[in-house]
Amino acid sequence: MKALVLAGGSGSRLRPITHTSAKQLVPVANKPVLFYGLESISAAGVREIGIVTGDTAAEIEEAVGDGSRFGLEVTYLRQEAPLGLAHGVLIAREYLGDDDFVMYLGDNFIVGGFADLAARFRRLRPAAQLMLTHTSTPQAFGVAELDAAGQVVGLEEKPTHPKSDLALAGVYMFTPAVHGIVAHLKPSVRGELEITDAIQGLIDAGERVDSTTITGYWKDTGNVDDMLEVNRNVLETLEPQIAGSVTESDLVGRVAVAEGAQVVRSRIVGPVTVGPDAVIHDSYIGPFTSIEGGCRINASEIEYSIVLRGASIEGMRRIERSLIGRESQIVPAPPTPRAHRLVLGDHSQVRIST
Repeated sequence: MKALVLAGGSGSRLRPITHTSAKQLVPVANKPVLFYGLESISAAGVREIGIVTGDTAAEIEEAVGDGSRFGLEVTYLRQEAPLGLAHGVLIAREYLGDDDFVMYLGDNFIVGGFADLAARFRRLRPAAQLMLTHTSTPQAFGVAELDAAGQVVGLEEKPTHPKSDLALAGVYMFTPAVHGIVAHLKPSVRGELEITDAIQGLIDAGERVDSTTITGYWKDTGNVDDMLEVNRNVLETLEPQIAGSVTESDLVGRVAVAEGAQVVRSRIVGPVTVGPDAVIHDSYIGPFTSIEGGCRINASEIEYSIVLRGASIEGMRRIERSLIGRESQIVPAPPTPRAHRLVLGDHSQVRIST
């Protein structure tokens, strides 16, 4: 069994961060989202993996390398344009050969991985095995329709009027039967080759399509709010560890300070993780905040935020629910004169707070 990881999307919902960085490499608890997926693939007993990349190919290849640190053998597959999930399968046809494979969306996050699901797939070998999850916004996802026996009978991509609240959760398992369907797909109204159309083709051909509805945590980290929510969820499991220097400071709860980091005259209320060589002076860091390595935070307050590598925050009274890019600088604006301009009629009365 091989793995196919789709990491070629442009990340438009995470701009401007993704103007200069791959969305799959935006960190959660100071580790790229993509790395969590690679660890899950390795834990499921898969060793050979193809990563489909696009415009950010160089950055992803530099971050992942040959995959050996994850126990994987990585092959990179270039996708010239993001033309749909099924297009990723199409361009990987030669690499996948006649092997079964798991397709994993590189910007998805699933707590607990999918090792049990992979074991079930290996044992039963349906043409496709889907991971589903209940969602309050099915219009934003591929949606599965089940019959009374729980069998998948239909799929739609981002339907206006969903037939269920069961979204496809970013992990798909296929036998080689899917290739014959993908080869004859036509682009949807969105101009893409839809994986939902491919799975529907398997159903129409009489192939068996199984599904498992997960109860654990799943998130498509496609926008800032989702990134912050995933960061919060991961930090809930943080183990406190102080490897850096902490001076005249108050650390409350689960706080991790990496080697080389300095915390001086500050208060940190966890869960919070501080990366290597970060410097925090005279500041308050509130819960659910991740600060990557090399950051500088001075005389400021921040909580429920992600601060990427090398960012600098100086003299800010309060920052919340923020995603701050690499090497960013945040400083107070210079004071500006304040004045009132009045045009009043005779006998007017004006009250102005000062």
